[in-house]
Amino acid sequence: MNIFRILAINPGSTSTKIAVYEDEKPVFLKTIRHSSEELAGFEKITDQYSFRKKIIYSELETAEIKLDTIQAVVGRGGLIRPIPSGVYLVNERMKGDLINSPFGEHASNLGGLIADDIAHALPNARAFIADPVVVDELDDIARISGHPEFKRISIFHALNQKAVARIHAKSIQQNYEDLNLIVAHLGGGISVGAHQKGKVIDVNQALDGEGPFSPERSGTLPVGDLIRLAFSGKYSQKEMLKMNKGNGGLTAHLGTNNAHEVEERAAAGDKKASLIFEAMAYQVSKAIGSMYPVLNGKVDAILITGGIANSTRFVDMIIARVKSIAPVHVYPGEDEMGALALNGLMVLRGEIQAKKY
Repeated sequence: MNIFRILAINPGSTSTKIAVYEDEKPVFLKTIRHSSEELAGFEKITDQYSFRKKIIYSELETAEIKLDTIQAVVGRGGLIRPIPSGVYLVNERMKGDLINSPFGEHASNLGGLIADDIAHALPNARAFIADPVVVDELDDIARISGHPEFKRISIFHALNQKAVARIHAKSIQQNYEDLNLIVAHLGGGISVGAHQKGKVIDVNQALDGEGPFSPERSGTLPVGDLIRLAFSGKYSQKEMLKMNKGNGGLTAHLGTNNAHEVEERAAAGDKKASLIFEAMAYQVSKAIGSMYPVLNGKVDAILITGGIANSTRFVDMIIARVKSIAPVHVYPGEDEMGALALNGLMVLRGEIQAKKY
C-alpha cells in the first residue's frame, strides 16, 4: 500500500509551523519563532512571503527532508471569501485574494501562497488549503442580526472544530455527517459551533465580534455602552479595535493573556483572578447552551477542544453547567498540523475530492 507524504505549513503572527507526515504519522515537526524585530521591517503581511519561504526551505534542508517525495503541500487557509468546508486546490483566483487581501490581512494568508510555490517546484505535488477560518455553512436564519446594517458572519476555528468532530465520530464508529454536535474551541479566541449532520449551521463570530470573552478578545459587549465610549473622544478607532481584539478579555481584566497563569493566580487565592476565570467558563457554558435550540434539542455530544481545554479546572466548570444537555468529551490542544495533513491525505487517498475556489 502506498505511503503518502504531506508537507503542512501554518504561518502565524509570530511563528511559522511546518510538518511532514507519512500518512497519519508525523516524521518532522518544527515551530519557527519570529521576533518583533525580524518582522518590523515588513509593511504588509504578504511582504513576509520570501522571508518565511526561505526559512521553511532552510529548516527542511537541515532536517534532510527529500522534497521530491512530497505529494501534497497543505497551507493554513487565510482570510479569503466565505466558502463551504473542505479542501481547496490553490488556484490563481485564490492567490489573488491572498495577495491583495480584500477580505483582510492575516499571517495565515501566506500559507496557500507558500504551499503553491513549493508544490510547483516539485515533480508530483499539488498545493491545497483546508478549512480556513472563513468556512461558512450558516443557515440563512442565523445570518440575521437585529438591524439590517449588520449581518452575522462566520469566522471561527473551522480547521480544529471540524477535525475534532471527525475524530470524535470515528472514535464512536459513526460518520461526522450523521451526528449533531456542539463544539467549543478554547484558545486565544473562543468559538462555539452547532454542527448539524456535517455542517456548522451557527457559530459565534470569534475573530472580533461576539461570543464569550477569551484571553485576548472582549466578545459580546453591551452595545449602547460601546457606542457611547466610541464617540466619547477618549479612544481612537484603532485603540477601540485593539480593546476589542488583542487587549480584551483576560488581558484587559488581569493584564495577561496566559490562561494558565490566571488559573495559578486563582489557585493561590487571588479572588479577582478566580472570578474572571470562572466568568470566562460561565460565558462559554452560556454559548454552548445557546446552541441547544439551534439543533432542536437533539445533541449527540458536546466536544471541548483548544489549548485551554488542558485546564481541568476550567473544563470542569463548563461541564458542571452543560452536562445535562449531552455527554461531554474533551479533546485538549489544537493539532492544526495534524488536521492540515489529514485533509491532504484524504484527497490523496481519494476519500474526498478537492474543491475549486
